[in-house]
Amino acid sequence: MKIIVDAHGGDFGLKPNVQASVDAVNKLGVDIILAGREDEIRDEFKRLGLKHIPSKITIQHCPEIIEMSKEPVEECKNKPNSSIMIGAELVADKKADAFISAGNSGAIMVASLLKIGRIKGISRPALAIPYPTEKGFSLVLDAGANMDSRPYHLLQFAIMGSVYMKNIFGISEPKVGILSIGEEETKGNSLVLETIPLLKSCNQIRFYGPVEGRDIPAHLVDVVVTDGFTGNVVLKLSEGLSRFILHSVKKGISKKIIYKIGAFLMKKIFDDLIKKTNPDELGAVPLLGINGIVLVGHGRTTSKAIFAAIKNAKNVVSQNLIEKIKFEIEKNIEVSKMTNLGGVAE
Repeated sequence: MKIIVDAHGGDFGLKPNVQASVDAVNKLGVDIILAGREDEIRDEFKRLGLKHIPSKITIQHCPEIIEMSKEPVEECKNKPNSSIMIGAELVADKKADAFISAGNSGAIMVASLLKIGRIKGISRPALAIPYPTEKGFSLVLDAGANMDSRPYHLLQFAIMGSVYMKNIFGISEPKVGILSIGEEETKGNSLVLETIPLLKSCNQIRFYGPVEGRDIPAHLVDVVVTDGFTGNVVLKLSEGLSRFILHSVKKGISKKIIYKIGAFLMKKIFDDLIKKTNPDELGAVPLLGINGIVLVGHGRTTSKAIFAAIKNAKNVVSQNLIEKIKFEIEKNIEVSKMTNLGGVAE
């Protein structure tokens, strides 16, 4: 199995990507292609104290780098020899099984669409975020790939999310909810109200009904569908709230010795909570709907996160996820209707 890693992706540059690649070939038995500037990658291996590059790691020279803050479409257009564009191209050409990048997320999506394309019947890809809950994880999608969505987009998200949860998390009949402002089917904006009948009539999913934001961490459902704007707000708010709570607890503990003793006795509970809410544990999240395996990492990624991403990519590839999504999409009558109406041509 060959997995491409964007060597320059993320805020910390080469070091975490190269270190994680070394760890992955040693512990996971995968082959890694590091995409980036060859001379700089070789220098990074030397800085890590390695005299020789491991035999299961190859370097794909990419002279250009897409910057994090630049406009994705223009960067992809003007830098065809960037690590992101070439990484996606190698997956499209079947020269690699998966592509991982913690770089410009917009550019990753643009490159994936340009080079790999969408699964037939899918109008738009979606970022699928495993959201920590009381019972493990729920999948929230879309978490930012699309700012605007239509009802049949959310139907497609629901089908893809269900396939992902079945195969990656082992949930035989995942419950699907649509994010709304109340549990009643009469509440919500026009997108929610128009999507509910599609979800109710879909035989490929187990539709629970509308769910509120507070229901996500309670794990009322296994898959939560929403538009990318709302999903990204949920994600960023949750990340900020998690940091605030942990910071406040640490600050409070430091005030009195008896608090410190109590914290010591509860160390295992705190460690488990921190681990569950740490994005490094997930590493990267899938861009579902692309006709190949693409995982997107967060900007402030570490070697631990990239290693977890490689491990996740190996699992997704081994589960033959793309073919299973294709099978479910082809079975759905409503998706077929939208395809005939030109929905996938947007």
